[in-house]
Parts: sequence; C-alpha cells; structure tokens
Amino acid sequence: VKDGNITEHFWVVPFRRTEAGFVGILSNQPAEVHNVVLGQNIEFTRDDISDWGYTRNGHQVGSFTACVMFKRMSKEEADEMRTRFGFDC
Repeated sequence: VKDGNITEHFWVVPFRRTEAGFVGILSNQPAEVHNVVLGQNIEFTRDDISDWGYTRNGHQVGSFTACVMFKRMSKEEADEMRTRFGFDC
C-alpha cells in the first residue's frame, strides 16, 4: 500500500478473485502508512503481490517474508511461530 512516498506491505486474508484482480481484508495493523486500517477491504492486482502463503498438510508453503522476519525475533518467539503455524524455515 502506498501513502505518498511510503510503501508498506500487508497480509491480505482472506482474498478472492475479481474481474480486475483480487479483493481481500488487511490482516495486520499499519505501522508506516495512514491511508488504510486493519480489517479494511482492499483491491489489488497480481503485480501488487510481493509474497504469498498457504497451509498444506499442516505446513506453510510460501510465506517467505515471515521466514525473514524470524531472523529478527528472539529464538523463543520464532520457534513458537514455527510450531504454531507450521513454518519449516
């Protein structure tokens, strides 16, 4: 999402296809931009997607951004997220 010169990435869950692209609900709180809010419906195109993920057989597929974020967390917090959500990274 762009707000002036600032860009922030969001998880959008759930989402569905539309004729123009996709629509879904912002599932994390904005930290940098001020033109959207948690829980807001947002329309986007395939070109707007920077990461994706889904669960298959209890394990995350994709979600590459989360794996990068684990490196910035404490070991305990990252391990809890891996166990809770099925990340293998």
